[in-house]
Amino acid sequence: MTQALTDFPNPPPEPGAAPPSETLPKIQEPRLWCGDGWTAKVLKNEDDDGWAVAMTKDGEPEPALIGPWTMGRDKKNPKPLDINAFHTLVKTASEFVRRHEQQLHATLHQRITVTAGAARITVSLDIEPDDEHPQAQLSAHDEAGELLAQVKVAPSFKLNRASAVAWADNNFNKPVER
Repeated sequence: MTQALTDFPNPPPEPGAAPPSETLPKIQEPRLWCGDGWTAKVLKNEDDDGWAVAMTKDGEPEPALIGPWTMGRDKKNPKPLDINAFHTLVKTASEFVRRHEQQLHATLHQRITVTAGAARITVSLDIEPDDEHPQAQLSAHDEAGELLAQVKVAPSFKLNRASAVAWADNNFNKPVER
């Protein structure tokens, strides 16, 4: 006698998939699902009569994403979570977190290439965020990747084409903070 995959409590993972979370048990209730490193919780929307779903990554104190949730057939209670909805929510929340991380990285590590004199120079601003002592470093490299200059600047330094050219034209002396 053969059994369908759906008859097993935990189907085998897909090739290349991450191992199941060891920290939280898999929960599959109408308003609460845990698995794949995420928790989906359907909540009453405090602003109106509707419902919302909060997606929280395992180990994080706050939800990464909160969005509207569909009403059920009775127009009072929420539609129950199911496997397809949960997988869609995990994908959406994961993409949201990934985009946020990319945006943060782009903010903390800026790079611009300019022409100063007759040379192409790549100027980088790398910010190290810290609640008490944030720091930033401005550096310049030539086309071959050789370091031309490096100075500490305020984390609020604005790197743009004009500030990069001005720094190069000033022989890479520490920019004046304004």
